[in-house]
This record gives sequence, C-alpha cells and structure tokens, in this order.
Amino acid sequence: MTFFTNAQLVLADEVVHGSVHLDGAHIHSVDAGVSSLAGGIDLEGDYLWPGMVEVHTDNFERHLMPRPAVRWDDAPALLAHDAEVASSGITTVLDALGVGESDPESVRGSEWDTVLEHIAEFSQRGLLRAEHLLHVRCELPAPNTRTLFAPFIDNPLVRMISVMDHTPGQRQWENIDHAWVYFSGKKGWSREKFEARVAQAREDQVRYAQPHRAYFTGYCKEHGIALASHDDTTVAHVQEAYAEGASVCEFPTTVRAAEAARARKMATIMGGPNVVRGGSHSGNVSAIELARLGLMDILSSDYVPGSLLSATLRLTEAAGLSLPQAVALVTRNPAACIGLHDRGQIAQGLRADLIQVRVVKLADGRQQGVVRAVWRGGARVA
Repeated sequence: MTFFTNAQLVLADEVVHGSVHLDGAHIHSVDAGVSSLAGGIDLEGDYLWPGMVEVHTDNFERHLMPRPAVRWDDAPALLAHDAEVASSGITTVLDALGVGESDPESVRGSEWDTVLEHIAEFSQRGLLRAEHLLHVRCELPAPNTRTLFAPFIDNPLVRMISVMDHTPGQRQWENIDHAWVYFSGKKGWSREKFEARVAQAREDQVRYAQPHRAYFTGYCKEHGIALASHDDTTVAHVQEAYAEGASVCEFPTTVRAAEAARARKMATIMGGPNVVRGGSHSGNVSAIELARLGLMDILSSDYVPGSLLSATLRLTEAAGLSLPQAVALVTRNPAACIGLHDRGQIAQGLRADLIQVRVVKLADGRQQGVVRAVWRGGARVA
C-alpha cells in the first residue's frame, strides 16, 4: 500500500498535518499526524492537494498552431500540451477546442477529425499523463460551425459545450480598441483586414447566430451535456442562457452579469490569468473582485496552464479566501460542474489524483507555488 506522510493535507474545510494511504488507484484513508509505518513517501511538510480539474484551456490550440498560419503536427502537439498541464498539477483536463471561424488559416477554421483520433488513441494506450476530456467551444456567428462540429457528435469525451459570439462591439469585445489590440497582436492582422473582418462578422452574426444557438442548446439538452454561456455582459445575456438550459456562466464581463448568474445558481468560471495579472486583458471585470464578492465558483487556466496554481494562492492573499476555499475553485467545484464526483477532494474512496505543492516566498513578499510531484490514479505522472 502506497502512503504519503508528513504532509499539509488540504481537505474540504481545513488544512491538517497528516498522512494519506492509497489502495491502488483510490484513497484508502486520511489520517491526522505523521505515520509511524515504514516505507512511506515523506512529503517534507509540503502541501498535498487534490489533483486540479481544468474545464477550459486553449493551451492545446496554442501547441497546434504556435505561430499564425503555422500548423504543428497533432501527435507531438498533444504530447507537449499533456506534459505541460500535468506538470502544472492538472490531472483532469477538458481540452477546449473551438469550432467555427471564417479564416481558413485559423485552428478553429480547420477540421478536428485527426486531433480527436489522437486524443482517443493516446488515452486508450495510456500515453497521456492527465485524463483528457473535451469542451467544445462553438462560435455562433461563423458560417462553418455546424460543419466543423460534426466529428464531435456522439463523442463520449465531450463533457461541456459553450456557445460564443466574439463579434466585435459586444460582450468580450465591447470595446473595439481592445479587439484591435488583440487581433493585430496575436494574429498579425493589418488594420484593413481587421476592419473587413469586423464588417463581415456583423453580417454573419445576423445570419447565423440564432439558428446555431438553437441547434447547440438543443444538442446539449438531448445528450445531457453541460451547457455554458460565454462572456455574458448584461442580465439579459444571462437570462437568455439560463432559459436555454445553461448551468455554467463562463467569464462574465461585468459584476451585474455574475450576480445574475449567482441568482440562478449557475456556476461562474473566471480565468486564472485574470487573477494573476490583477485584471482582464480585455478590460472587463476583475476575477479578484468577483472572488471578494463571493461570485466565483471555478477557476480556469484559460491560456496559461500554470496560472491555476499561482491564481489559487493569489486569491488567499488578495481576496481573503482560505486555502481550502481557494483550492476548491480548481478541484472540487469544477469536478462537480461536469459530473465527476469521484475526484476533486482528498477523501476516502475517491480517486488518488494528488499533487505535492511547495509554497515559497518571493522577494516581493508574495507566495509562489511549486509543483513537486503529481499522481493520477495513484500512479506518479510528473
């Protein structure tokens, strides 16, 4: 029997100096105090957290297209992404794959068939360190969204679908200047291309957004898949999503939208980078502010896997959360959100997904977490 001792165990409501015994892939017992049994793994007083559960990361897309118009091979991209999330302490990840984009040079304008084949094959062969599931991000105004969604139909790995509308001038890109900075910087668009794309996006929104919205919300109801809204700005946005069956509010851009989601018992997701940076890169509401107001349920690493650990600790400093409260945002809460009730806590009978975290003080006085080891299902993977 594998067991860990001399650890600061981050439990649901408290931190306890103790030991954890495993029975294969599951937790057998959780005990206070240092174990007197020989052969245990001494964690030297480090924290032992549940493995983190990531429900929205674009990181795989970044590995698939590391530069604009540079498409990387699927297999090494998947392995590099997997290694990065696992070494960040993430043991369960929903790879967020976007479908729908009029630009043929974009990842989200490409077919996903071979990518999905690699995820399934590598998972079955035990080649991946983290468990990989899918979050399909559907761009409602894009003409090709339903066509590109085809390979995801009836895929058992799909656990969440989000409906998005990135038309500049509303939601995330309510401020057109912020949109210009993003698209010119990340995609290298010229001013002329940006303005042409904005005009086309507005036409596409009128034509495609509502029919696509009806299709995807209906698909989630029919298949029992968690539906998420995206970048809600107004109370009306939240009301519309809730009426369609959404249980998740991803990245609300205002306090009033987050309040409306809480009133409807929707789980609110905010980004780890927003917490680490101290604010949104697109000028929207601060995740720290929502945490202080008690309006945030889940943290997502979004585009930086390592941000989950940093953001969790930052919230204990900047938002007044206890360590168990902050850790729940990246473990128990996201697991429950997608129906994975066998993980997300250090408790008897649950899956032995665990991470050893050492917390150090930086020169500026802030805390920094360092992932020292990662176990998934009782097996060390990082």
